[in-house]
Amino acid sequence: MTEMRSAGALRFRLSLCNEVLRDRAFAEQCRIAATLGYDGLEIAPFTLSDDPRRISPADVDRLRTTAAEHGIAITGLHWLLVSPPGLSITDADPNVRRETAAVIAALIGLCRDLGGTVLVHGSPQQRVLPDAGSARAAARGFALDQLARAGDLAAGAGVTYCIEPLAEANFVRTVDEAIEILDEIDGTGLATMLDTSAAGQAESEPVAEVLDRALAAGRIAHVQINAVNRKAPGQGPERLAEVFGVLDRHGYDRTVAVEPFIYEPDGLGSAAFAAGYVRGLSELVGGWTQLK
Repeated sequence: MTEMRSAGALRFRLSLCNEVLRDRAFAEQCRIAATLGYDGLEIAPFTLSDDPRRISPADVDRLRTTAAEHGIAITGLHWLLVSPPGLSITDADPNVRRETAAVIAALIGLCRDLGGTVLVHGSPQQRVLPDAGSARAAARGFALDQLARAGDLAAGAGVTYCIEPLAEANFVRTVDEAIEILDEIDGTGLATMLDTSAAGQAESEPVAEVLDRALAAGRIAHVQINAVNRKAPGQGPERLAEVFGVLDRHGYDRTVAVEPFIYEPDGLGSAAFAAGYVRGLSELVGGWTQLK
């Protein structure tokens, strides 16, 4: 790994992916997150509306005001293309791609208007490539066109659009593959990110080493933490101290978002466990300076 002088304290913002508390009103999500020590919420747009284009300026003002009243930032968006149904960046149907592009554009504007800084493009079922042949090559080209356009829009909005490597996807499974895509597009507004659960499943190297190399290359704009078994960080077999050590050595000052998929004992308990685990690891490797 790259040897770097310790920054002395982790300077990231800790955010909670809000679908963990999606059975509660947004104001209650903010209250709970603040009480547990989170700096912000990372919003899954489907928890707000089945179509982000229906979220009005008045809705945005209400969400921002509610978050601010609880001392919580809205740090960004993730799970971008879950809703409305039928979206895809790789579909051969140009009408599907046009609709998808319109939704992505709306999400970029929504992120900006909510005060967020990053959008995480995961959504593996909405980026499926055909198995082989010319159809696969064409679908990959469609995806790159969509991502390039998203990057340009993101740059204009002052946010970052992150391609998320996902183990369950057949397009962009690893951080290196994401970096290859970034190099091929060679545009602005795009980056990649690391999800510790996905990386633990897809990468051939230890997650901390992958993160270390990608941070050194300046390609990581976001980190999501969770266990390889898809539970909260600390509830799986792996230990994440090395990951936090890498963040510390690189002086990482962006957002770290907690994103479990299996909630034990429930959403609230999972969020509370994760906050305590992150605080403990952060103190172990040099402290945690919360940023607002």
